[in-house]
Amino acid sequence: MYNAAVLLDAANKSESIELEINWRSFSLAQNSSTEGPDWKAWEQPDESEVRGILALRGGEAARRQGPEAFGQYHMALLEARHADRRDIGKRDVLVEIATEVGLDIAQFAEDLEDRSLIESIARDHLEAAEQHGVFGTPTFLFGNGRSAFLKILRTPPEEAPKLTKLLFELMENWSYVGEIKRPQPPWPRGAYDSQSGS
Repeated sequence: MYNAAVLLDAANKSESIELEINWRSFSLAQNSSTEGPDWKAWEQPDESEVRGILALRGGEAARRQGPEAFGQYHMALLEARHADRRDIGKRDVLVEIATEVGLDIAQFAEDLEDRSLIESIARDHLEAAEQHGVFGTPTFLFGNGRSAFLKILRTPPEEAPKLTKLLFELMENWSYVGEIKRPQPPWPRGAYDSQSGS
């Protein structure tokens, strides 16, 4: 997820490609649960015990401050988790991230406590899983209804626009390509040397 977000962010900043991205919630804890069909990650009383739910709420709280605020918060949240190894399952860390990107903190803190955010998270997850077959992140959903999961290493920023265009063309138009996978090893040997994140 993080590497794909970095790719898209670099592509957008290049100004050689125009992307319209609408990030949606998907609970990996729900998807990988062994608790049975009635268990829902977003219905658990202690969200800090369910991986990712509080962070998803933080994203929804940031979204209420507009698309630009959400975009800044989303990237900062991913960097906090994957680059800085901060615990984004804690409210105080989410508030710190919101502060760092300049959100209205009083509004963010109030919205973070709003239980109605759970409805949005549940709706996004169920639509993704039931209508589009999403099983992991990041999965891209295109206007023509096609979807594709992507596993990617960190991309050199200067290659981001071209790679994004190629990947989107492949994922959106060529539905008969089901999977491309590099043998391991040697992959990722020889890939971009400054790998970080996941």
